[in-house]
Amino acid sequence: MKVSTLSLAGGLLAAALTLPTMAWAAAPESLENIEVSGHSMPVKDVRETPMADIYEVRLETGETFYTNAEGNYFLVGDLFEKTDTGLVNLTEKARNAERRARVDEVPDDQRVTFRGAETPKARVVVFTDTTCPYCQRLHEEVPRFNELGIAVDYLAFPRGGMNSPGARELEQVWCADNSSEALSAAFRDESLESDATCDNPVEEQYHLGLELGVQGTPAIILPDGSLVPGYVPAERLAAMLGLDD
Repeated sequence: MKVSTLSLAGGLLAAALTLPTMAWAAAPESLENIEVSGHSMPVKDVRETPMADIYEVRLETGETFYTNAEGNYFLVGDLFEKTDTGLVNLTEKARNAERRARVDEVPDDQRVTFRGAETPKARVVVFTDTTCPYCQRLHEEVPRFNELGIAVDYLAFPRGGMNSPGARELEQVWCADNSSEALSAAFRDESLESDATCDNPVEEQYHLGLELGVQGTPAIILPDGSLVPGYVPAERLAAMLGLDD
């Protein structure tokens, strides 16, 4: 999803009015408390950039901007590096690395995984919703994904929020004795027998998806942390991953 410069800048100022600041390690002392109109910015992290005295600032809201060491100039947008092979989006690379790290923190026993019989060549994470038609379509291709050497780890993302029927059905899936069978049954619009009273990670995964920029389902996280929104056919995904049939 593309966010306009004006809307992002406005979001930074709005966030400064409502959220607390957060300390970080090895940041310039002058950036330990960035303020706008007397209100602290909700800073999550500050990192150096290849440019002298310019720092990348990430907010708790997930937004990113750049500032000088004193924190009195702000630049909203992506930072690119000119290389021999073209422009490299350093901001997107950092987003991907952060996304990959956050996804890697999800334990295997909190995922619904389809690996296939062979050792996978690649592993993707898919935020899904059983009420989403394109999620159902993607799931029909999971056997083909597995044939191509792609393991699929599902995480829950009820697109209608935690009070939606999709959220309740996803909780039933994660609470089932066999969650992979329950997920496949839900995609076939079959009734699930399990209840949703167990301790399940659906809400936590939903908020993780929001944090990582998921706006709808399916949303595929590639091994490098790239976010691919929407349905992708098996052969196309294999080509994106550099896999041969």
